[in-house]
Amino acid sequence: MPPTLAQHTVGVMGSGTDEHEEFARAIGELVADLGVNLLTGGGGGVMTSVSRAFTRRPGRAGICIGIIPRESESERGTPKAGYPNEFVELAIYTHLPYSGAQGAHDLSRNHINVLSSDAIIALPGEEGTASEVALALHYRKPVIAFSPIAKLVERFPKLVRRVESIEAVTEFLYPYITKRS
Repeated sequence: MPPTLAQHTVGVMGSGTDEHEEFARAIGELVADLGVNLLTGGGGGVMTSVSRAFTRRPGRAGICIGIIPRESESERGTPKAGYPNEFVELAIYTHLPYSGAQGAHDLSRNHINVLSSDAIIALPGEEGTASEVALALHYRKPVIAFSPIAKLVERFPKLVRRVESIEAVTEFLYPYITKRS
């Protein structure tokens, strides 16, 4: 009998430079254990550490998806350096170059990251992650910030609830990953 395909996708957004390994590993393992797909921006930092934990989890049903930006407006066919990370199993290459401070711009892949996710977990990050959180609110996507250290997510919009435990993240995700497609 073929394996059951995961029907839901959880987006995990976070720093492109700092792996926040302890937080990201716990989230990657949780998403794998829940039997859903993982979606990230496909690069370094949190994107790498959460993808590593997800793909190395035995018995997972979902796949690791990365939404890949291009290098620049002029480099149409060239993915941004360092993308995709080695753990991405399905790389979706885009024509979109902007991120960071320009994360809400129409030429940012952040819109795809948010709109393609059933629910979003925001880990510590900078301007790009904050823009993804703001876009989640704009598009009315369920979003939660996971960080036991409040200072690491203080730049996120205040409307986003911050939780400190994996159990709280699981409770948040459950309604969005058990609904029928």
